Amino acid sequence: MHFSVILRVIGLLVMVFSVSLIPPIIVSIIYSDGTVHAFLYALAINLLGGFLLWFPVRNERGELKIRDGFLVTVLFWTVLGLFGSVPFFLADTPNLTFTDALFESISGLTTTGATILTGIDDLPKSILFYRQLLTWLGGMGIIVLAVAIMPMLGIGGMQLYRAETPGPVKDTKLTPRIAETAKALWFIYATLTSVCALGYWIAGMTLFDAICHSFSTVAIGGFSTHDASIGYFDSVAIEMICTFFMIVSACNFALHFYAWRHKSVWHYFKDPEARFFLFILLSTCVLSTLVLAMTSTYDWSSSLRYAVFESVSIATTSGFGTTDFSSWPHFLPFLLIVTSFVGGCASSTGGGMKVIRILLILKQGVREIQRLIHPSAVIPVKVGGKAINERVVSAVWGFFSAYLLVYVVLMIGLMATGLDQVTAWSAVAATLNNLGPGLGDVASSFTSVSDPAKWMLCFSMLLGRLEVFTLLVLFTPMFWQK
Repeated sequence: MHFSVILRVIGLLVMVFSVSLIPPIIVSIIYSDGTVHAFLYALAINLLGGFLLWFPVRNERGELKIRDGFLVTVLFWTVLGLFGSVPFFLADTPNLTFTDALFESISGLTTTGATILTGIDDLPKSILFYRQLLTWLGGMGIIVLAVAIMPMLGIGGMQLYRAETPGPVKDTKLTPRIAETAKALWFIYATLTSVCALGYWIAGMTLFDAICHSFSTVAIGGFSTHDASIGYFDSVAIEMICTFFMIVSACNFALHFYAWRHKSVWHYFKDPEARFFLFILLSTCVLSTLVLAMTSTYDWSSSLRYAVFESVSIATTSGFGTTDFSSWPHFLPFLLIVTSFVGGCASSTGGGMKVIRILLILKQGVREIQRLIHPSAVIPVKVGGKAINERVVSAVWGFFSAYLLVYVVLMIGLMATGLDQVTAWSAVAATLNNLGPGLGDVASSFTSVSDPAKWMLCFSMLLGRLEVFTLLVLFTPMFWQK
């Protein structure tokens, strides 16, 4: 384990992250919202903290190995969550405790969108902008961004990319050079954000709201500058734009890369994961519309409008809202939360277990049924006509088992703090799936949750963002053996 190299990487990345505090400072000056001092102090703390980590080991060089990559990834998300909480803690408005500030910071960086804030409309503009910016930076993964600049720092980035990139297959690169891959991903990411902001602005948002909401839409974050979220605007056009970009951002970014390179969209319809993802969204939208209309919750047109937006928002783990889905009749709230377990596609900004894993699990289940009929038959699991390596199938089942086990343990832990079953169940789902809103006491915010529960939920958000194994591997004795 190259601890000196790891400290050098963390120190450099924290100092790079401190640059993200400059835009909120500019926003604070423009709107004269009285929080500029908090961001200036936070900038100094970030720069000093990163410098103190980097300076003693500034001359260390070396290639990161697999274990180093895992440790850097976990440390960076936890350390960044800590440094990212400083402006929330120092600002007079909102007046947050350290636990609440850390919760809000980690929620933003992990693109969870769970919040402990109320009265969001009245918060300083710089704080609102900073929340959205944290979500945007976390959307594609700051580690992937760092990979693009690591060659200039003399640090190899492949191990970080493998540790950070979501999905069951980690070694696929879009371009031969890993730095070029990261740059390509961020080019697509930034382009989508710009187009989304332009669409929001044309549809009627103010420029400030358009930029802020484009950050959290493309990042699948769900943070908003208003308590009523997207429902504040009461605009079908804005909801349609938001729905489109939530779907696009929850698709595999490799598909966007090929669409950009080959100037074609047909591969979206040929990709089995994308087709299965769209099937889930369509089924949920149709079922939700029928239930809402037939129970007279809304009229048919309103049922379609709200069902489509909320179904896409929850299924993609965005967490935006136009209405209170937790009060919907019958099984609909439970159904929507369950769809968040599937989440977005691999290599997307969405959370959850990822569509490709659920597809592989279903195909494996079908194969086991077929083996009961033909015990001696060799039946491979195929996706898109190609046989999947048995090691990948085994890894998916291992991930699924670990995910459910972590979920149960966290839910029991939350119930031990006094939360009821519905609130505990949905709170873990909302954080582990990086969704945001839940049911019961956490339907609108996590303000009423106790501090011990918030710490557990912070851990849950990190587990979800790092896809469980990246974080859990650090707790195994084998990881630390030489």
